[in-house]
Amino acid sequence: MTEATEGRRPLIAGNWKMNLDHLQAIAFVQKLSWGLKDVGHDYDDVEIAVFPPFTDLRSVQTLLSADKLSLKLGAQDVSPHESGAYTGDISAQFLAKLDVEYVIVGHSERRGGHGESDETVGAKARAAQAAGLVPVICVGETAEDLEEHGAAAIPVAQLERAVAELPADAEYVVAYEPVWAIGSGQAATAEQAEEVCRALREQLREQRGETEAAATRILYGGSVTSQNIASFLRQPDVDGALVGGASLKVDEFTRIVQFKKHVTGA
Repeated sequence: MTEATEGRRPLIAGNWKMNLDHLQAIAFVQKLSWGLKDVGHDYDDVEIAVFPPFTDLRSVQTLLSADKLSLKLGAQDVSPHESGAYTGDISAQFLAKLDVEYVIVGHSERRGGHGESDETVGAKARAAQAAGLVPVICVGETAEDLEEHGAAAIPVAQLERAVAELPADAEYVVAYEPVWAIGSGQAATAEQAEEVCRALREQLREQRGETEAAATRILYGGSVTSQNIASFLRQPDVDGALVGGASLKVDEFTRIVQFKKHVTGA
């Protein structure tokens, strides 16, 4: 890791999307924890979070608590509303009661498939933060966006709007996911990821101040594998990864989490 990343503990987050029922989730987390124990993973050095479907959260939370596992629990979405007549929504307060620590907001699959606007993403981030959760704010561009506006323009604009009304002391994570790379098997290059992540940090610096910009972790997501993770994490402004499909394979996810062995050659 470079000097620029010191003080920001890397975060590897596994977004399961709509996969694994609650029984499968229990088995998966048990296997993952055993695998990480076998390789002597240091959770103080690299933080790991899993983001199961809503129906799995209670089962996973019970397992983590009972076995005193160091994995962090995240949710894949949250309502912008605290409570009320919002059929199908899940309140941040409900998630907090389940010891959820992180929640994804603004994933491209929510923006594209469910029509979520930047304003909605910002409202969800505020709701999460108000309940004591850490929002993982996703930003990214389509191939068309990239061609029309160039690198970083769309993600930077999305981030600016998402954090505009967060309180000054809010903790959040930013996840840059080029939409054209998600699930395609074609990841951005490490240099492309760094270019955008550097621009995102510069936006935070101008909008929120140097202290917050320096402390905020920025993740890369989009066809992350054990073969390319080290190249991304060598970049000074990339502080971890939001992993999709590869997070559903215990052995592969364990290798991704152990990226420092590849970075240092140890």
